[in-house]
Amino acid sequence: MTLLSKKISELAERKTKAQEGGGASAIAKQIAMGKLPARERINQLLDEDSFFEYDLFIEHDARGFGLDGKALAGDGVVIGTGTVNGKPVAVYAQDFTVAGGSLGSMHAKKITKIMDYALKMQIPLIGINDSGGARIQEGVNALAGYGEIFYRNTQASGVIPQLSVILGPCAGGAVYSPALTDFVFVVDKISKMFITGPEVIKSVLGEEIDMESLGGARVHSEITGNAHFFANSEAECFQQIKTLLDYIPANNKCKREKREKFHDPKRSYKVEEIVPVDPTKPYDVREVIKALTDESEFFEVQELWAANIVVGFGRIAGRTVGFIANQPLVLAGVLDCDSSDKAARFIRYCDAFEIPIVTIEDMPGYLPGIDQEHSGVIRHGAKLLYAYSEATVPKMTVILRKAYGGGYIAMNSRHLRADFVFAWPTAEIAVMGPEGAANIIFRKEIMEAENPDEMRKAKVEEYKQKFANPYVAAAKGYIDAVINPEETRKYLIQALEVSQDKLVKGPDKKHGIPPF
Repeated sequence: MTLLSKKISELAERKTKAQEGGGASAIAKQIAMGKLPARERINQLLDEDSFFEYDLFIEHDARGFGLDGKALAGDGVVIGTGTVNGKPVAVYAQDFTVAGGSLGSMHAKKITKIMDYALKMQIPLIGINDSGGARIQEGVNALAGYGEIFYRNTQASGVIPQLSVILGPCAGGAVYSPALTDFVFVVDKISKMFITGPEVIKSVLGEEIDMESLGGARVHSEITGNAHFFANSEAECFQQIKTLLDYIPANNKCKREKREKFHDPKRSYKVEEIVPVDPTKPYDVREVIKALTDESEFFEVQELWAANIVVGFGRIAGRTVGFIANQPLVLAGVLDCDSSDKAARFIRYCDAFEIPIVTIEDMPGYLPGIDQEHSGVIRHGAKLLYAYSEATVPKMTVILRKAYGGGYIAMNSRHLRADFVFAWPTAEIAVMGPEGAANIIFRKEIMEAENPDEMRKAKVEEYKQKFANPYVAAAKGYIDAVINPEETRKYLIQALEVSQDKLVKGPDKKHGIPPF
């Protein structure tokens, strides 16, 4: 055997040993929990044979508490690059089979290295989190590592897409890195996120709760809004990531390429089968979106949280578009604290990555009530106003039925600099609903009438004829066109075409101060 052959053989042996992670027993335990090993996760996510691993032979440099002389393969994290859908990405995956995937100094340096690489090369970053948290034996060095990661998350925000995949525990300071990224993916019965675990809560507050109820995938998908995509398996989760990356650009300097070949919506557009003319009757606004998008495809974001508003991605004539739509099926589509936060954040993402925004409006205003007022609906609602006003990407609005009060302004009205506002003939644009307005304006006539109920009905109808229609707003130039519903897609295609090179220059300032 030549010297070169020996060197190559030694390399192969070292690689095999390092890639064994925590060993066969630890890997078997991981699989028994329904979790894939770190490298297997990466290989399932990336295109076949596209992964190139870096820093395989990194070793920790801790010396105290029994770590001196103890080998931790790759220091519990795998980093590298590859492709998804043929496009380059950077990726890291914490290896729970090695010291519980705990984060130490060198572990953090590996992660920050691939983060720096992703930002420098302007490619998406995908982080697979499966860790017991900070490595206690390394003390403040572990905390410093988290701080370096958080700083880079912030610097990369709005420059490259950052995706966090929670495939195991993510506790303590570790949860803040996913919270700083653009999209968080969770898997039922596998993902766990919390600041303090059940044992700490019990010792401090005397409250008993299990990990799943405290910070499981459903909790963060339905209650907290910390997660954007919920999956039933790791395989489904990886497919969600691939679908998302197919919609969004690689960085903020390049627009997502237009698909030259596309097909019209699969379903025929019959408005009377989707949107009832009666403004009090609900319907699923996602059916309207699918009637507008290529192949009737719509990829919803945060589907399970704040369901009174719908956000997500679709394509119109080959172009990626971000949709924001009131959902009459839930709370009549009103705006409230959570839905305002959800929509505002999505608007800012689309604006950062040059994705045009289409708003589908049908809502009676902001949700009234003591709970909402005390929860800060003024502050939360202002986020939506701020996000729409600040966004400089092409912005289009289609008003289907109700557009009342402050909600009308907030949902990308002309007054917040929407580029195009279209309304269906069924649209009602007014300060409030006809019934409430008539009761206030014609209160005296109704009370003095011989038949107050009949008078109320007559005045409601009078108000509808005078104000609750799209033509008053159209006469003022606040609406660009009142359109036949069947022409909606055609109007949106034209609007996207003429606004693709839109240029807006705002006032010279470092940055604004949103109502966080």
